[in-house]
Amino acid sequence: MSSSAALQKCKAVGFIGGGNMAYAIASGLLSKGVLQPDQITVSATRLENLQARWAPLGVTRTTIDNAEVILQSDVVFICVKPQMFDHVLKDLAKLKQTFKTDESNQKLYVSIMAGVTLGRLEQGLAMFQPCLIARAMPNTPMQVGVGCTVYCRTGSDHPVPPLYRDMHTMFAALGVVHEVEESKMNAATGLAGCGPAYVYEFIEALADGGVKQGIPRDMALQLAAQTVMGAAKTVLDTGKHPAVLKDEVCSPGGATIHGVHALEQGSMRGTVMNAVESATKRAAELS
Repeated sequence: MSSSAALQKCKAVGFIGGGNMAYAIASGLLSKGVLQPDQITVSATRLENLQARWAPLGVTRTTIDNAEVILQSDVVFICVKPQMFDHVLKDLAKLKQTFKTDESNQKLYVSIMAGVTLGRLEQGLAMFQPCLIARAMPNTPMQVGVGCTVYCRTGSDHPVPPLYRDMHTMFAALGVVHEVEESKMNAATGLAGCGPAYVYEFIEALADGGVKQGIPRDMALQLAAQTVMGAAKTVLDTGKHPAVLKDEVCSPGGATIHGVHALEQGSMRGTVMNAVESATKRAAELS
């Protein structure tokens, strides 16, 4: 069964906020055929910029009215910065007197705002009850179908409603997806949500090293990116621990072990672990 055929209830998806993460999710779903452009509604503060960016995807339902996104959608992704959530809620308050929902037409609200808890979401979205709420942390590689998403949801001790299954299907079409306890969300943000930035820095540094040794810039960047992608795929496909795979490359007295020694002298592993810890703490602070 295709991903699009697996969607059980969802007919329309909305994005409040049309920035990088919303674009990554939408472009990935469109490229995989999970959604069609006419199923998507997206809002942002500047309509001209929104249209210019989303038109190449075929998405024409663009607006500066966040309320329109909710009215037009079954699943609503909230893709704004955490500090903008109160502003969005204030904008949506105009629906308070007219919005009607029940168990038969309830919507699913999926927040990708780092640090915003399920409790805070339930409080802010009280005007739309009964509704379903999830807190998710995807990462941008989902736009090319190899993303990571972790999420938690309200009512996790109850049977899974169709819209939650639709959300899981959408994320699964774009890479790896795991449901976790909410207590794990900040750590998942520091690792998988922020992780692509750490890897991009490593790729850039690897390429710069090649350039320093005389390799042309374009070739060095391609070699670095392909090397990282190949190494990652080897970990996933073989199931071997990275330490085992590293040892398989390091012949005694060879070039690789000398390079690994230089990385150890630079405290690479400790620095990366510190980066995950720092990002995790910041995600908690945003709560």
